[in-house]
Amino acid sequence: MEPPRTQEGILERIFKLKEKNTDVKTELIAGLTTFVALAYIIFVNPNILADAGIPKEAAIASTIWATATASLVMGAWANMPIAVAPGMGLNAFFAYYVVGVLHLHWTVALGAVFFSGILFLILTLGGIRQAIIKAVPMNLKCAIGVGIGLFIAFIGLKNAGIIVSDKATFVSVGHLTQAEPLLACIGIIFTAALMARGVKGAMLIGIMAVTALGMAFGAVPVPKGIGDILSFQLPSMSATFMQMDVRGAWEYGLFSIIFTFTIVELFDNMGTLMGLTRKAKLMDDKGEIENIDKALTTDAMGTIASAAFGTSTVTSYVESAAGIAEGGRTGLTAIVVAALFVVSLIFAPLIGIVPGFATAPALILVGALMMAEISSVSFVDFTDGLPAFLTIIMMPLTFSIANGFAFGFISYTFLKVLTGKGKDVSWIMWAVSIAFLVNFYMRLH
Repeated sequence: MEPPRTQEGILERIFKLKEKNTDVKTELIAGLTTFVALAYIIFVNPNILADAGIPKEAAIASTIWATATASLVMGAWANMPIAVAPGMGLNAFFAYYVVGVLHLHWTVALGAVFFSGILFLILTLGGIRQAIIKAVPMNLKCAIGVGIGLFIAFIGLKNAGIIVSDKATFVSVGHLTQAEPLLACIGIIFTAALMARGVKGAMLIGIMAVTALGMAFGAVPVPKGIGDILSFQLPSMSATFMQMDVRGAWEYGLFSIIFTFTIVELFDNMGTLMGLTRKAKLMDDKGEIENIDKALTTDAMGTIASAAFGTSTVTSYVESAAGIAEGGRTGLTAIVVAALFVVSLIFAPLIGIVPGFATAPALILVGALMMAEISSVSFVDFTDGLPAFLTIIMMPLTFSIANGFAFGFISYTFLKVLTGKGKDVSWIMWAVSIAFLVNFYMRLH
C-alpha cells in the first residue's frame, strides 16, 4: 500500500489538495465532468475551421492538441481547475470574417493569431492589461459578450438552414420542412431541455442525438465498419502545423484583426477567470485571485501554440464551471481534461461524420448563454446605452465582431465629448477609437 500513499503525497505537494479542501477522487470526477461539458468543441471547432478552408482532419487534431496542451499548462503551472480551448466567437471571427469577408488565406489568419498571442503575452507580463481593462467602460465590456453571442447564434442559424439569404429582405426563414433545418430545430429544443434539467454534457448529447437522427433520415452517412468510428491511425495536423504565415500577416497590416483577437481574448478570459475562481472559492475577500498572472500567461502562450498547431485563439472555458460544481478546486482537474482530450483522438473518424447542422444547435445555445450578460448592460444613461446597443447590434448585422467593436468604441468616445462628459473618456479609449476610424478609412480607400 506504500506506493499509492507516495503518489498521493506527490499530488498533495503539487496541487495542495487538502489546503483546497479536495481529494484525488473528487478532482478526477470533476475533470471528467468538465470534459463531458466541453467535448462539443471537438465537433464544433473543426466544422468552423473547415469553413475557413482548413483540412478537417488537421482541424480536429489541432483543436484537440491545442486544448490538451493549454489545459495541461493551466493545471500543472497555474494550478487552476479550468480548461482552455479554442474560443467560441474567436473561431467565428477567424473563419467568417478574417477568411470569409476579407478573403485572406487561413495561413495568414493563423499568422494574425500568432501576433495576437505575442501581444497578449507582452500585455500580460508588462501589466498593461490592467490599464486596458480599466479604461474600457464596464457597459461596453458586457455589451461585447452579448454581441458575440448574437453573432455566434446567427452563424448557427445560418449553418442549420433555419435562416437563409433573401434579395428583398436580406434574411428570411429557411425551408424548415427539409431534413437539415428540421433536425437542427429538434436539436435546439432537445438540447435546451437537457440543459434546463441540469443534465451534464447536454450539448454533447444533443450533437450525438441529431447526428443519429440524421443517419436515420439519410442526411448523414451511416458508419459501415469499425474504421468509420475508431481511428487506427491518429489524425495528423501535419497540414496545419507551423503553417501560420507570419510574414503575410505582417505585410497585410492586420492591426484591427490582431487588436480584435487580443481585446476579445483579454476581456473574455478575464471575465471567465473571475467568475470561475469566485465559484471555486479561489478568490479572496479583496478580489485577489491566486496565480492570476500564471493563468493569463497560460492563455497567452496557449494562443501562440494554437497558431503553431493550426487553430484559432484559445481561452479559458466557462464550461469548467461544471467540474467546479462537482468539487474541482485544483489543477488536477484541468490535467484530467487534457488527458481525456488526447484519448479522444482515437474517435476522430466519428467526429468527422458529424455534420454542420448537428453542431449548429450548440452554436445557437452558446449564443443564448452569452446573452445573459444583457442584464449587466445599463441603458439608463443614453451616452452609455447607445454605444452598448451599437456594439451588440452591429456584430451580427455587419457579420463582423470588429465592426461591432468599432461602432461601440467610436460612438462612446464622441458622444461623451459632445454631451460634456469628455472626462469619462480615457486616452486609451481615444487611441482605440482613432485606430478604428483610421481602419475604416483605409478599408474604403
